[in-house]
Amino acid sequence: MQDRTSDPLIDVNQLTVGMFIHLDLGWMSHPFPLSSFKIASSDQLLILRRLGLTQVRWSPAKSDLSLQPETAPAAQAEAAAPTGPAAANDPSPEDLAREAHRLALAAQREALRLCEAQYSEATEGFRSVMEQVHSDPHQARGHAEGLTAALLDKMLVEGDLNMRLLNESAGDRSTAHALNVCIIALLLGRAFGLGRDEMMDLGVGSLLHDVGKLEIAPRLRHRDESFTAAETQAYQQHVAKGVAIAQAMGLAPGPLLIIAQHHEHADGSGFPQRINMDRMSTGARIVALVNRFDGLCNPLLTSKAMTPHEALSLMFAQGRNRFDATMLNAFIRMMGVYPPGSTVQLTDDRYALVVSVNSARPLKPRVMVHDVKVPKEEALVLNLEEMPDLGIRRSLKPQFLPRASLDYLSPRARIAYFFDAVSTGPGELAA
Repeated sequence: MQDRTSDPLIDVNQLTVGMFIHLDLGWMSHPFPLSSFKIASSDQLLILRRLGLTQVRWSPAKSDLSLQPETAPAAQAEAAAPTGPAAANDPSPEDLAREAHRLALAAQREALRLCEAQYSEATEGFRSVMEQVHSDPHQARGHAEGLTAALLDKMLVEGDLNMRLLNESAGDRSTAHALNVCIIALLLGRAFGLGRDEMMDLGVGSLLHDVGKLEIAPRLRHRDESFTAAETQAYQQHVAKGVAIAQAMGLAPGPLLIIAQHHEHADGSGFPQRINMDRMSTGARIVALVNRFDGLCNPLLTSKAMTPHEALSLMFAQGRNRFDATMLNAFIRMMGVYPPGSTVQLTDDRYALVVSVNSARPLKPRVMVHDVKVPKEEALVLNLEEMPDLGIRRSLKPQFLPRASLDYLSPRARIAYFFDAVSTGPGELAA
């Protein structure tokens, strides 16, 4: 990580629009999307002054002090004034198209950069929780609650959210699994209209649902069909061990029940207590469902991975007794028939990768299409919701894509999800 200790300090009362600052508070202690950012408005200045900080670090080289309000009118007037012979010539349709594509591509890249940076900060937050579970369990609980609150502050906004596919995420599988389960569970809880207290319980419980695996041998942490009866029993012990750790952390009853019940089934065939749906908490029913989905998409051996579309199909076909049927149906509606990460063929025969789904309107996702006329690094995301004449014909495994499409779309070996606000800006290409 870059060392920012050499960046100069500035009094918060001297901050102005355009300054690039670094909040040493950390992502969980402030409402901004990132801990390092350029101040864009007077509203952000007001929030910064209410955080209780006296000084913050800032990077003069990354700052743009020309954004000051007093200089803006002059700059706007200068930009608006036509000068020289070029002003008399209207741009050609080709020039306009190239500029529109450039702006759309820049907005698309910035949205993805912000999403991935937020995911990275959430990853760091989760790792700090796990590092303190044994040495300072109560501090670990506080950090888990802080991380959940930060996610909720960025998630519980007006309007819809996209569920977004991320690039190959750095870090270990267990961290990615915990964040995947937490983020998808919170989105499902949001769809069900859970209140903030219930969402807090759901977030903390889903983050820590596998905390008991810290107490079992690494080779037994991921269930395998080749396990002996003794190995299976040792694997299943992670639930009881997780409950003991959660009690030492002082977790509330809501997240404690999620940890205790995340492997139970609606028909009573799960473990360790073999209870049925009526005795499972709402949070545990959500996490049991999402945990299974992520396990199918991201198994220990990537050769056994299912596409998200295949995972949903299997859960629907085989899981009607295993899961709460109402919750399973809501989960499938939220994820869409073709969740992010699915490789598909469109109705015009082109191949595409589903990159995001609006959880409130999931029938037509956003896709990156293999277009031989557009270089891969300049490919724009198509919003199928705004293209009535274009849809998805079928889902298919990545290995069945033509080689050129496989190289262009580069399906992820491991699926990682995050969320962002639904954009109607130039970052998407409509019909």
